[in-house]
Parts: sequence; C-alpha cells; structure tokens
Amino acid sequence: MKNHVASPLALVLLISVSAAVAAPPPQLKAVPFTSVKLTDKFWAPRVQRNLDVTLPHNFMECEITGRISNFDKAAGKMAGEHEGYMFNDSDVYKVLEAAAYSLSQRRDPAVEKKCDDIINRIAAAQQPDGYLYTYYTVRKELNLRHTNEANMHETYCAGHLIEAGVAYYQATGKRKLLDVSIRLANYYDRLYGPGKRHEAPGHEEIELALVKLYRLTGEKRYLKLAQFFVEERGHPNGGRRLQGEYSQDNIPVRQQREIQGHAVRAMYLYCAVADLAAITGDTGYMRTMDSIWPDVTERKMYITGGIGPSGSNEGFTTAYDLPNDSAYAESCAAIALALWNERMTLLNGDGKYADVVERCMYNGLLSGISLKGDSFFYVNPLGTRGGQRREAWFGCACCPPNLARFLPTVGGLAYATTDNDLYVSHYMGNIGKMAVGKTPVTVTQATNYPWDGRVKLSVSPTRPKAFTLRLRVPGWCQGPTTSETLYRIKGKPASGAVTISVNGKAVSPVRIVKGYALVARTWRRGDVVTYDMPMPVRRVHANPKVKYDEGKVALQRGPVVYCVEDVDNAKRARHMVVPANAAITAKARPDLLGGVTVLMGSCISQATMQDAAGPAKFTAVPYYAWDNREVGGMALWLPEDPKALPAPKAPTLASRSKLSWSSMHADRTAVNSLMEPRNSNDAETPHMDWWPRNGTTEWLQYTFPESATVKGVEVYWFQDSPNGGCALPASWHIEYRDAGEWKPVQGAGAYSVEKDKYNHVEFSPVTTDALRLVVDSQPNLSSGVYQWRVLN
Repeated sequence: MKNHVASPLALVLLISVSAAVAAPPPQLKAVPFTSVKLTDKFWAPRVQRNLDVTLPHNFMECEITGRISNFDKAAGKMAGEHEGYMFNDSDVYKVLEAAAYSLSQRRDPAVEKKCDDIINRIAAAQQPDGYLYTYYTVRKELNLRHTNEANMHETYCAGHLIEAGVAYYQATGKRKLLDVSIRLANYYDRLYGPGKRHEAPGHEEIELALVKLYRLTGEKRYLKLAQFFVEERGHPNGGRRLQGEYSQDNIPVRQQREIQGHAVRAMYLYCAVADLAAITGDTGYMRTMDSIWPDVTERKMYITGGIGPSGSNEGFTTAYDLPNDSAYAESCAAIALALWNERMTLLNGDGKYADVVERCMYNGLLSGISLKGDSFFYVNPLGTRGGQRREAWFGCACCPPNLARFLPTVGGLAYATTDNDLYVSHYMGNIGKMAVGKTPVTVTQATNYPWDGRVKLSVSPTRPKAFTLRLRVPGWCQGPTTSETLYRIKGKPASGAVTISVNGKAVSPVRIVKGYALVARTWRRGDVVTYDMPMPVRRVHANPKVKYDEGKVALQRGPVVYCVEDVDNAKRARHMVVPANAAITAKARPDLLGGVTVLMGSCISQATMQDAAGPAKFTAVPYYAWDNREVGGMALWLPEDPKALPAPKAPTLASRSKLSWSSMHADRTAVNSLMEPRNSNDAETPHMDWWPRNGTTEWLQYTFPESATVKGVEVYWFQDSPNGGCALPASWHIEYRDAGEWKPVQGAGAYSVEKDKYNHVEFSPVTTDALRLVVDSQPNLSSGVYQWRVLN
C-alpha cells in the first residue's frame, strides 16, 4: 500500500515525537517561493538563467560523465563499469530537485519529459528491498552495503533522493520518484533505529530529508528516524566506532558547543537539528545551536559568508584562522550556512540570522556561479594572483547542482508570517501572496536592491486587517547585529538611521525589535510603505586576532562585499594600498558585469611609490562577480599602510619561464611566483599540488624564454598531512631537454626531502631550453610545491 501523502497543510504540521519535550514555540511560517513572483533586475534574471542555462548544463554534464548511465548499469540495461565517485548518484538527484523547483514556477514540457525519463531509469535501478545505490549494485558488491558508513555516502545519496522525490511530487503531482524515495526511506527505517542497527551517517543529509518526507506524508516514523540519526552522533551505541569530529561524531549533539569538522556536513546536521527543534520544541537542540551559531559567525566565518578555511578537512580549524588566498570556503558550505540560518530565522524571528543568509546570498554563495551560469567555483578564495578560474564541472561535482537547486528558491526567503505579523526579511522586486492569520495579503516590492537601499512596498489585504509589519534592518545599515566581534564597520550610522513612511506619513520613532523595524496598524488595500536604508560605502576591519587581515581593510556597500581585480587596475590588484583617509565613491555601471555598482577611489601602488607620482585610482567590483573576464590577480582585503606593500623583486629565469605540468590542483602560478612560504604548511602562501593523484610519478616543467645554462635548483615542498592528503615526496630528480629528449642531469648531489626549508641540489651545468622536476609521491599520498627556483 502506498504511503498517504498529506494535503499542503501537512507541510507545516507540527507535532511532538516525544511527550518528554516541550510544545513547539511560536514560530514564523515561511511564504514559499512558489507564492513569490520575482520582478527585479537582480534575482529574476538569475532565476531565469538558471532555467535556461544552468539546469541544462547540469543535465548535460550528468549525462556525459556517466552519472545517469550508472542507473542503467545498475538496472542491468547497460554493460560497463561504475563511473566516477561512489556518491555520484547524489548529483543526479540534486539536478532533479533543481528542475522540480523550476517546474514549480513554470511547467516546461521538455524539462518535465527529461526528468520523467531519468526518474524511470532511477526506479529501474532500485533493488526489490528498496535499497538504491548504484556504486555497489554495478560493482556487484551489495554484500558490502552499510559496511563503511563513515566514507561511502549511502545515506547521503538517499537523503538527496528523498529531497528530489518530495520536490518533484510537489511540483508536478507525479509520485513515481516519491514512491522510490518512500521505499528507500522504509528500507532504512527497517534497518536502523532503537533495537536495530546503530550508526550515524558519515555525511549528514538524510536527517533533514526525512523531516521533509515526514512533513509531506505525516508519517511519524520518518521523523523518529531523523531524530535517531541525530541522537546517534557521539554515542558508541552497540559498540560502534565513532567517526570523530570530521563528521561531528565525537560528542553527542546535545553537548556540542563548538563548530568542528567538515563544513557542509556540519551545516546539514544543524539544518536537521533546527527542523527537529521547530517540530518538537526540544530545548536541548536550541541550546546546542545557540552555542554553535556564535562560534561560526563571530569566530570562523569569512566576511563573504564563506565557511571552512581549510582544504585539508574541507572545513573548520581554530577560531580566527581565516586565510584569504588559501580559503577553501566551499560553495556548498555557503549554501548550507544560508539554509541553516533561514531555519534559525523562522525559529527565532531574529534578524541576525537573516543577516547571515543575506551575506551568503550576495557574496560567498553567489560567487560560486559565473554570470553566464555555466561555470562554477568549488572553492571561493578571497585573494589570488591569477591561479583560480571557474570550471564547467568537477570530478566531485556537488557544487554546480547545489547552486542550481538553491537559485530558484530565493524568492522564498523574502517573507514569513504569524497570525499577527508579516516579516519582510529580504528585499527584492516581487509580488508575494500570503496570509496573515486567515486574511490573504498581497505584498508588492519595488526596489533596486542591493544597489539602492530604498524599497517601496504596497501592502494589500483582501479586507482591513490589524497586524505588525516587520521590516528587517540589515546589520550593515544599523550597525552589525552579527559578527560584531569579528568584523567591525567603521563609521556605522547611529540608531534610527532607517526611515519609514506609510502613505507618505513618516513613522517616528522607528521601533526596532530583534533586528526588525515594527509598523503596527490596521492595513487596508493599497497602503504604501516607503522604507529607506542608507547605503554609504563602508570600511570594514577584522578582529585583530585574524592575523591575515591585520592592517587591512575590506570595502562593503549595502550587503555587497567588494574586491579589486587586475583587469580594472592595471594589473596591480595585489600591489595597492587604500589609505585610511582615501575618499571612495560609488558609481552605477549598467554596462559592466551584468549591471553593477562599482567603488572608485584613490590608492597607492608600487608604481606610484617608485616614480613619486601622485595617488593612483582604483576600481572595486562586487566579490561575487570576480573572474568573469580575463584571468588575473584579485584581492578583497587591502592594506591601508604603504609599508605593507612587499618590496618588488627582480625577475628570475624561473619567474620568466612558462610552466606546464602532468596534472595540477590548487594555484597554477605558485611555483615561480617569488612568494616565500613561512613553512611547509603556510596557509596564506599559494602552492600547487597533485592531489588527488596518490602514489604517482608527476612532473613540473619550466620552458625558458631563451636557452640558458643552469647548474642547480631549489625546491620548497608543501605538506598538509596528516590532516590533509599531501606529504613530502618519496623521491625526486631533475631532467633537462636535449634535442627534444628528456635526460637526467649528471653529477647531482643528494636530492634532499625536508620540510620548512629549500631543498638545494647542484649538478653539472647544462645548456637547455627546458627543465623538469620529476616527483615520486609516497604510497596513498600526494605531493605539492610552494617554490621551484632555478640556479643559473
């Protein structure tokens, strides 16, 4: 018998799974994105581009990389090996979820037909008992299922399937994918739980998905299973081995007080915790999140809303460890941070959480996708000398479909209601339809946000209705309500800087409660609210404990954080100072980067210092829009003191050479950049490495600008093990090109392999046009290089 699917009212059904917990607290009800029609020039075109470009691109990549055909192989309809990572199923599910959200706004027969075809192929791959995971099925290793939950991502994939099944049913009314999801959820419910198998998912995701399935179906067992998975973390029940802080499985969730481990896993976990708190009213969950939240936002979050500074664990390190050039700041992590904070906004009705959502939306999340919509950042550094570029796809491709499923839902962040309140948390041109209590209300927003802080809202209930309109006062406008100990805005306006009028009459004084300005009255059809948020250019300084930003300034206007790129600044983005007294102005540039406001002002560069010229000029663009033109340097944090500029270095044979490689990860321009590392695990100095190629022989090559006689080299190795995947190499040697053939140099001394220093070797001089560094990595590890000097 098929599971009953509840009416739409079940989507907000709040019941307790345990009599031991309190009744759920009063909370906000989000107005779904399907009830908000975007009309502005910022988000509406992006949502349309997601449908026209990003979604087809994701479908195409899933096809050509074998992600979809893996299901045909699992169903026995196609021969061949499983392609890609073991968790590749999840990318297909996320693309289907993204398509469902687009179909919710506009039914497209061609998109729907493509989805239905893929769904049929997924359904055919499901095992009779409900299990679905193509990696083990194709490899005929079903006997290995659930033997390595810490690493194999079975429940992670299941969670994304459940989310897709729920979304596609809600969008189309078709339940085939939903039924596949239900059979899989029932399989896990039979397998896990009290008195059954004990395990915590390695990569959290199924927990929040089960809550979505519960809200749709009303089946309490899905809610109980979600809670079981959450409660299992940090407990060695049944003698199981804990997975450690990487997977938030070292301490029980109710005792967790510090954010640790893999950033995306952590945020998905706390999304589920927030969902459970909303449903059960469990104060233990709230205490955990009330401790975790300031640890994230006041000690471990980038100004862009990026989180997780380290590539070694794709996650968190220590407080205030926020390097810029090496920032990992995965796009998925910014998305997950926004999803968690949206839940916290609804739970608490506090604007500080919506501030974090906004910081992600306009900065570290949006930077993950190009303006064209067909290339992506996996990591989002806050500075580069030109070594990073967006890519069309990745071997581990979690970020592109995650962005594709977030963008169509952005309108659903704008509004929330209670029986007596209408919250406006985000500003974007739209027409929203909602209910306050039982009274239907239409709200129309007209604004040029985020470039202008003026918003006009038409509030039209179907009949006169008394309620309080609550307009979020952003932290950047009123003085920061989040991260005040981490990022300090210079010259923030005094309280009351925002102005509000209703039908032309000023509201005075403006009362602000929990980050929202309150306007209480009996509202009638056609009432017009004018809300003005001053939007000057702001200088932002980091807490002095963030050593990487000491003596530097970041520029912000409204919610948008800015950076400088070489393309606008005569290739000196990395070599300029913005003095504390420099005047900075904003200028609208509808012709640039899809239409942006740029910042312009005076600066000091190495060039002006050397020739005694007057101050130079700089142009800063929104951080989200960098790397949409020519490749080059970029910096977000800029020195304020000319003494901070590095002394210029004379070019060397290596720095003038063309670099090539056997494979490449991280910064392509690092090894001949003349930048000196402080040690072999210096997070702020760029490096290159060959990860994830482990135990292999790799090479780097310099092709000289002209034939040269060389007699030695020096190599500074990168190492981030044991926490990361790169270690000192097992061995290395140098080869030179002679008449088109590669030959080992002769007379070489010992090829030393030591960390935290240059490894120097000299050899019999050779005259050549190219040199190769050949590296043998240790078994199961990769290698990397900061600097490779050539002695001539």
